[in-house]
Amino acid sequence: MTDVVPPTALSEVQLRLLCHDDIDSVKLLCGDWFPIEYPDSWYNDITSNKKFFSLAAIFKGGIVGMIVAEIKGRTKVHREDGDILASRFPVDTQVAYILSLGVVKEFRKHGIGSLLLDSLKEHISTTAQDHCKAIYLHVLTTNTTAIHFYHNRDFTQHHYLPYYYSIRGVLKDGFTYVLYINGGHPPWTLFDYIQHIGSALASLSPCSIPQRLYRQAQSLLRSLIPWSGIASKTGIQYSRTM
Repeated sequence: MTDVVPPTALSEVQLRLLCHDDIDSVKLLCGDWFPIEYPDSWYNDITSNKKFFSLAAIFKGGIVGMIVAEIKGRTKVHREDGDILASRFPVDTQVAYILSLGVVKEFRKHGIGSLLLDSLKEHISTTAQDHCKAIYLHVLTTNTTAIHFYHNRDFTQHHYLPYYYSIRGVLKDGFTYVLYINGGHPPWTLFDYIQHIGSALASLSPCSIPQRLYRQAQSLLRSLIPWSGIASKTGIQYSRTM
């Protein structure tokens, strides 16, 4: 790939889905981007299995960035992120999991990562529509570049995952980051319920407070359930980002 990236590089980038012929190139890129070694079956899956949204950014015939994601039912979320959504959402509610998002070093800060992420959002709006309530991913706690990227695009930290990664035999910590869309949200804490009821009461006229307060209290008692905010380590899986 060229050493000098023109300022207009983004306007020349084309997007296309990954295919089986891209495996060798993708292996080289992932080896450069990520400290984790993926099995060959992973590369076969992301370039051929239709359940994955695998999009490449192409510049002058070469891959300079890619995003791989899977849209799946909330019941398919791994245990460490089982509380990514509040329990009130139906079992057929979907979430999008970013397995990988990377850009060639020389092409970073040219908007290619944002272009790929926006393309995933567009894909979600077309295929899952408003049934998808969250986009989430895992990232090393030491990968400050990726963390800043997601923070700047409204992702928030959901979980701290101690010893989540195994890199060359050394256990490393990770984070779960999530972007809620289409009205999605995590389980509410007691503080959230109190804040919600307080806001509702502030908008009421004095004569309507007793009856509406009773209904709010009933709703609170029905909805308040215990939940755990601490994730447990479940082993190394396919899905890792930068």
